[in-house]
Amino acid sequence: MKQFRFLIFLAVLLNCTNSTPEKRTSELGSDGTISISDAQRQVEQGEVVSPENAGLDTLTLSEIMDEFGVPGVSLAVIHDFQIHWAKAYGVADVETGKVVDTETMFQAASISKPVAAMGVLQAVQDGLFSLDDDINDILQSWTLDGKEFTRSRPVTPRSLASHTSGLGDGFGFPGYDPEQSIPTIVQILEGHELSNVGTVFMEREPMTSYEYSGGGVTVMELALSDVYKRPFVDLMQEGVLDPLGMTRSSYAQPISSEHDKNASRAHDNNGESRGPKWHVYPEHAAAGLWTTPTDLARFIIEVQRSAVGKSNRVLSQSTIQEMLNPVGVGPYAVGFSVSKEGEGWYFSHGGSNWGFRALLLAHKLKGYGLVIMTNADQGSIVLQEVSRRIQHTYDWDSFASAPERGY
Repeated sequence: MKQFRFLIFLAVLLNCTNSTPEKRTSELGSDGTISISDAQRQVEQGEVVSPENAGLDTLTLSEIMDEFGVPGVSLAVIHDFQIHWAKAYGVADVETGKVVDTETMFQAASISKPVAAMGVLQAVQDGLFSLDDDINDILQSWTLDGKEFTRSRPVTPRSLASHTSGLGDGFGFPGYDPEQSIPTIVQILEGHELSNVGTVFMEREPMTSYEYSGGGVTVMELALSDVYKRPFVDLMQEGVLDPLGMTRSSYAQPISSEHDKNASRAHDNNGESRGPKWHVYPEHAAAGLWTTPTDLARFIIEVQRSAVGKSNRVLSQSTIQEMLNPVGVGPYAVGFSVSKEGEGWYFSHGGSNWGFRALLLAHKLKGYGLVIMTNADQGSIVLQEVSRRIQHTYDWDSFASAPERGY
């Protein structure tokens, strides 16, 4: 069984997005639409689309979840700048048997970062600082020691949000048992004894290379709280989540008792309880968002509609471009990773917390996208296969090839 899982995992990694399919199964009509029932059938039942995918495409979604120990999956599909459908599968908690529904909250993990980036850009739009200001001119409760690395170029909000700041903390965040004492943001940055990660430190000059830095995003969280003189959780709730109608979303850590009534449990590689229901993430901007695929789909749609000048509930059309255009070093814009897949350009982010895995992927121009959230450590395999099925079902250009010249 373990050998079979390993072989499938390797195949999924090698054939996630850019493999050329041998057969297209899209049932899009001439007007570019597909019925919800047909779309769900193709995602749930699986059809032979890419034979090199080691047999996953012949399994039902339920069979894949069982095979890889993923108790629950929830997803939302965006088509033509709207949520086409959302659906949940399996159980939220193997200890209670509670069923997942579309209102069940999951930990977004690192998908917290692009949502937080919208809050950063809102502060820029409000005139509180610019993306290229020295972060130490914004911070009030702590100072980043740039050492010799910042003599010619400072660390800025732009570089912190795009992982090009030169910070070399090198950590994701493991979270804390709910019974543990939880450190403050400053204690986390300084590597206090209450913190379970090391200090945030400079490793190279800003904008010389890309290195993913959860610590950098945490520095930016502190800067936002300092400049507004308010808790980050409240800023994001009032400035971003509420305006976008993300009613099942919160950066509160730990999750409120009311929200926890329909929140998923964290599960291990075998789909079993990890002990505590979930871990606490005081690094809110980097890993602390609780949400649903439907709410994240609302966030994506706002980004897409703002980019084409059809909405400005949080950011203007010009400001939103900062989230969609890489900064010039590495693959990241302010918050999102941006890449060319097939013949399309996409913005995306993944998430990996203790017992949770999540994926967000959307087209920059064409108004389609997806969000998939799972409640187990092997959820990434399910994410990639469900993502592949959705892309094929809706005939995304992520699998398209450039047309041959006709002359």
